[in-house]
Amino acid sequence: MFSKILIANRGEIACRIIQTAHRMGIRCVAVYSDADRNARHVAMADEAFRLGPAPSSESYLKTDLIIDVALKSGAQAIHPGYGFLSENTGFAEACEANNLAFIGPPASAIAAMGSKSAAKAIMEEAGVPLVPGYHEADQSPDRLRAEAEKCGFPLLLKAVAGGGGKGMRVVESIDEFDEALAAAKREAKNAFGNPDMLIERYLTQPRHVEIQVFCDQHGNAVYLAERDCSVQRRHQKVLEEAPAPGLSPETRKAMGEAAVRAAQAIAYVGAGTVEFLYDVDESFFFMEMNTRLQVEHPVTEMITGQDLVEWQLRVADGEPLPLAQDQVRTRGHAMEARIYAEDPDQDFLPATGTLRYLRTPDENTHVRVDTGVVEGDEISIHYDPMIAKLIVWDENREQAVNRLVHALENYRIAGVKTNIRFLHALADSQPFREEELNTKFIADHQNLLFPPPKLDLHKALVLAAGFILRQRRSIQTESADRWSPFGRQNSWRMNSEFAQPLQLQVGDERHDLKVLERDDDYQVYVGDSVYSLNARLDDDHLQARINGHRLSVHGYLHDDQLVLFHEGDTFTCRLFRETFETEDLAAEGSLTAPMNGTVVALNVKPGDRVKTGQTLVVMEAMKMEHAIKAGADGVISEVFFREGDLVSEGNELLAIEIPKEEPAP
Repeated sequence: MFSKILIANRGEIACRIIQTAHRMGIRCVAVYSDADRNARHVAMADEAFRLGPAPSSESYLKTDLIIDVALKSGAQAIHPGYGFLSENTGFAEACEANNLAFIGPPASAIAAMGSKSAAKAIMEEAGVPLVPGYHEADQSPDRLRAEAEKCGFPLLLKAVAGGGGKGMRVVESIDEFDEALAAAKREAKNAFGNPDMLIERYLTQPRHVEIQVFCDQHGNAVYLAERDCSVQRRHQKVLEEAPAPGLSPETRKAMGEAAVRAAQAIAYVGAGTVEFLYDVDESFFFMEMNTRLQVEHPVTEMITGQDLVEWQLRVADGEPLPLAQDQVRTRGHAMEARIYAEDPDQDFLPATGTLRYLRTPDENTHVRVDTGVVEGDEISIHYDPMIAKLIVWDENREQAVNRLVHALENYRIAGVKTNIRFLHALADSQPFREEELNTKFIADHQNLLFPPPKLDLHKALVLAAGFILRQRRSIQTESADRWSPFGRQNSWRMNSEFAQPLQLQVGDERHDLKVLERDDDYQVYVGDSVYSLNARLDDDHLQARINGHRLSVHGYLHDDQLVLFHEGDTFTCRLFRETFETEDLAAEGSLTAPMNGTVVALNVKPGDRVKTGQTLVVMEAMKMEHAIKAGADGVISEVFFREGDLVSEGNELLAIEIPKEEPAP
């Protein structure tokens, strides 16, 4: 077995690999960019080496630097994790050329599956069922357009060299095809260096079911059950589970055997995932093969009791597979929810910021958290916005769902927007509980997944007042006479009761509260209503009783901004302070950046006339493109950035002169 390995990755997967390697007595070498110099994976490793600046093209994608570090450190093997260089043929070849074991498949297998069009041909020959479409080499726009019309709509454009939802577009009609093709090719070129596309018929009610396969260097191959990854947004998985609900034993066996045939057709070695589209009639079609360890591998580990990273290390060292197919056993049900820094209310736009407050559910045999961050870390624009993976296990699916809902209620983050509230609503929704799964689940259940707040506004304001006042009391200076009213910061007045004012801002609205304090009890006036409040604060945990109703919330107060956490929901408000700042003079027709990112396409110039809905600017953030469209007809008067420029959220990108309507005669 290897005595030292290098991990050519960052974040949670680097930490995950280090944990298993250390358990096996293997020393670990980490690499890092300037943005990650204090990252968790760097601290966990036995030694770490700087690669370069924050952009991945100057650090984690530098093959020559990583190989040099591996040789210099004495590492015998390199684990690529997922993403970055994990499916890069050239990197696997460079490892082999330098006598370094690549903890993954041979370069030839990566190459075979790296081109989706070539992969389709191999799968067809191996007897694996395929979705109708176009997978040929002719990439001229006219040929692609013609093939699109032949395939029929809706159809799916996919980057031949891609994955993770990048370089992918659903096209509903021929009128949308040209713009979608240009955007998909541009995104694919930026992400993978290859703009080539394939076309597939888009199934309207499919599920995404994938098989975990494993092969060794001795010709052995097994499948370790399946995973359902149907719940997705922007073609990226949000929640995964194993086993896939509702599959018959015959279908499960047929899919597993087809996946093994797919792997053996390319002389595969190591961990791989064969992804299928599964239709309502139990038919299934090959979609792609990921030649690496998947993000969602923990759910397979939870139901099989196997450590897949350990399997990878043993297979890469030449050992046979630990189990034969008839020895593979599964037990219970597991689910994984991906905790992202993103804003679900703004079409899941990536978010950036500092993890000022981070609390995770307690880990045990039922709950696991895989993460690469700690409190105080920054979520930047340079890398994928995933904060962590929350994995749960129980004896059956119903109990696993309950575990997930409860664990999400105990996952609390402040300082950056996250999808935790959305995940909680999703996991607790009736359609999800009843296994009504398909890849359009999120689009089909918007009302359920974006519910109104659980706390009514007045109760939330009363709880906020209680949290703020109790925290003030906990940090106030103790006077010499602890019974003296003059030492208390509660607006006490002699011979009268005085309700101290408290102004809280929620969004753009200011709420004027008045609070009358009597020891641990308060009378809180909100508008025309009066609330009796008893509150006790223990660290971040507020136990309160409002008009006899007992409530428990957690909270975090920083720079006058308070976030309360209650049953998977959040309430945010700010202590209002009068300010006298310069008035915002942004033009009515201006367009601003919705997030931090890079301008990758500027489709207009000053003087251009634009129509409502026309794409004006395309921004890229965290490897995903976002089109910014005109909200009204008008004329571009100014453009403030160029292609390639980095912009911050809220920056004015361009100005549009909107013609004023002539008054009716």
